[in-house]
Amino acid sequence: MTGHDNGGFVRVLGRLDIVALAFGAMIGFGWIVLTGGFLEDAGSLGSALAFVLGGTVVALVGLTYAELVSAMPSAGGEHNYALRALGSRPAFVTSWTLVLGYVSVVAFEAVALPQTLLYLIPDLPAGRLWSIAGYDVHLTWVAVGVVGAIVITVLNYVGVRPAAVFQTVAVLFLLAVGVLLTLGAFVGGSVANMQPLFSGGVSGVLVVLVATPFLFVGFDVIPQSAEEINLPPRRIGTLLLVSVLLAIAWYVMIMLTVGAGLGHGERADAELPTADAMASLWNSPAMGTVLVLGGIAGIVTSWNAFLIGASRLLFAMATSGMLPRWFARLHPRFGTPSNAVLFVGGLSMLAPLFGEQMLTWLVDAGSLSIIAAYLMVALCFLVLRAREPRMPRPFRVPAGRTIGVLAIVLSLGTGVLFLPGMPAALTWPWEWAIVGVWWLAGLVLVLRLPRVGPGPDAEDHLIVAVRMGDKH
Repeated sequence: MTGHDNGGFVRVLGRLDIVALAFGAMIGFGWIVLTGGFLEDAGSLGSALAFVLGGTVVALVGLTYAELVSAMPSAGGEHNYALRALGSRPAFVTSWTLVLGYVSVVAFEAVALPQTLLYLIPDLPAGRLWSIAGYDVHLTWVAVGVVGAIVITVLNYVGVRPAAVFQTVAVLFLLAVGVLLTLGAFVGGSVANMQPLFSGGVSGVLVVLVATPFLFVGFDVIPQSAEEINLPPRRIGTLLLVSVLLAIAWYVMIMLTVGAGLGHGERADAELPTADAMASLWNSPAMGTVLVLGGIAGIVTSWNAFLIGASRLLFAMATSGMLPRWFARLHPRFGTPSNAVLFVGGLSMLAPLFGEQMLTWLVDAGSLSIIAAYLMVALCFLVLRAREPRMPRPFRVPAGRTIGVLAIVLSLGTGVLFLPGMPAALTWPWEWAIVGVWWLAGLVLVLRLPRVGPGPDAEDHLIVAVRMGDKH
């Protein structure tokens, strides 16, 4: 691929690394703070069913990704698929949309970290700075988020290998917490606590179902780092799907164990039902603290993975001429897209300054962007199947056309839920402002791009066209 012939990326990621990367990205902090609400809305079995259904939707989208990443294992993932299938401007739309989604997750974690520490250190807030959307912002709270952002950014700056080792260790700790929670359900859980098994009927399950695609976001960081994976292309596609199945199992386990640990009334009164369930199952407040530490591990694994994904996507856009060449710099010693890492890390350092409410704004604005990118990838999958049937596909999806159409329909259906009047409608003005400002900047960039049609050499043609434009 043009722009990568400096050989800067090093293939150092193995099987465990990429499963830890994708699984850790999908298991963020939502399983700790949202579980109580899910159980109230749908019941213990109802919420577990919603995650099975939501996971199936994501797995269908994941199948299209698995085939495409095996066929085009280059840094930038979705950027390359859209460029080859649809041409330069649709590729920009896909990539720019996804960058917002990834950056929003990285920034979210910078806010989630100090918010989580409040459960362990209630006296953390000190030195009030200002108030945003009714929430006070404190200096110590901001400092925790900014220091966390600096640590994760430095870790990614000095190489993907240290970042991958860190990711694997954090995921193993997270899994250990999951094992303790599951054992606790067998030791101290009660089937009676799981009542009601279903709450709110079909609508209750649908309320939880709406949230599930956003909790599964993260498997798509594997295509972003494909040039750093030292595995056969077919294996990359397979492991992407394995990571989705592991995430489904995790969320179903959480719904059932927390349901068994706390009764209906206790869940309603608990500030953090997942931690309270862990403490109840083991009859030890210390175990609740252990679970919150597991939540912090979830924050840093998601943070780390999405910083890797966002920086590689910016790098790919810059090598194609869609963004300034500054983003395409590979560090001569560490082999990382260092400027892109610094840019995303810098944005995440700003997020805590906006306070707790930034959590909701980032999740909603970023989720809409990621769903839109899923839709575009499924479209690329179908277009390439029709236009380039002989393209080598080491991981080939059976019943490809059916899978592709289902992925498009389900992505469209989920995206509609964010429109005004719908259950997950974006909040005016803050969330629409985030999306709007991002797309005003994108409009300026996309209008300066030359039109380049789809095809295997689309990136080469685009680079030539951009350079010709620069000369004139």
